[in-house]
Amino acid sequence: MKHLLLLASLLFLFAGCSSKEYYEPEDTVGDYNSTKSTALSGSITYINKDGATLDSQNIITKRGVSNFKIPEGYKFLNIVEDTVIASNYKDTVLVGDKEIKVNSVVVAATVNNNKLALLFSDNSIMLYDMNTEKTLLKEYYTHSFVNDTRIANPYFMSNIILFPTLDGKIIVVSDSTNKVVRNIVVDPNGQFNNIIFLDVVDDTLVAATGNKVISVGQGVLNLKDYNIRDIITKDKNIYIATIDGQIIKTDISLNIIDRRKYKFAKFYSLAFGESLYALESQGFLIKISKDFKTDTIYDFDFDNEEKVIAIGDTIYYNDEAITLK
Repeated sequence: MKHLLLLASLLFLFAGCSSKEYYEPEDTVGDYNSTKSTALSGSITYINKDGATLDSQNIITKRGVSNFKIPEGYKFLNIVEDTVIASNYKDTVLVGDKEIKVNSVVVAATVNNNKLALLFSDNSIMLYDMNTEKTLLKEYYTHSFVNDTRIANPYFMSNIILFPTLDGKIIVVSDSTNKVVRNIVVDPNGQFNNIIFLDVVDDTLVAATGNKVISVGQGVLNLKDYNIRDIITKDKNIYIATIDGQIIKTDISLNIIDRRKYKFAKFYSLAFGESLYALESQGFLIKISKDFKTDTIYDFDFDNEEKVIAIGDTIYYNDEAITLK
């Protein structure tokens, strides 16, 4: 009897595994050929929303692959104009060539003039004056034990500073008084609810967690629920890839303009060349026309066990970078 129960359990387990379904396009046009492909100087070891670090200590940013290396033990966080910011994920942040001891783990940062805005792994935020070496602001928020690795960096916006937190909020700080003036709650309840995306489009704040997207502009707050695989902005539009295989185009008020559905698709990232591209886990690259009426599906060979990142019009994967048409 015990053997029969074991056999039944195994059959049920294998039936469950075999029923897992994957995206299978009806047809592809063959391999994607780019006019610009370059080899990476190493493998990607760490990624965030704004870039990546290679095992060679070269970095990937919105400007491409660096021809310089950051010091051993540091991982890339952000680049502001010509200043690279990195963290040793222990107690120090690197801003340009200056090491600043902060005695805690920095997971996101940005800089403007002499002001350094920091987010720590314990979900505290800090504003630091690099000239006087003094702390201008330090605030603590609810500790978050589980986070998406795509942690958004703080953002200087005219006369305010936006601090994305690990518990689904955006803390608005006055740049003149160095004091908190407002908290914007994006996602208070999600399991992975750190802010994974933050941008300002046409004076409108756009932010997202893995579960929600928010836009705030001209005194109007818009909030939509999506299970997000990736999100990017281009011109005045927002593009969202969801866990259930949708690619959605909205305006900055989150009104849906167009959408397409790809059954069982699992998207890794979105990129924008002359058109929108979506990288799918089974080795496909989907090119969607600007009017969302048509698509072209390419074979795209990559190791989905390795880290992949898309920035702007370029996909970085395996050991190369492919710039999209």
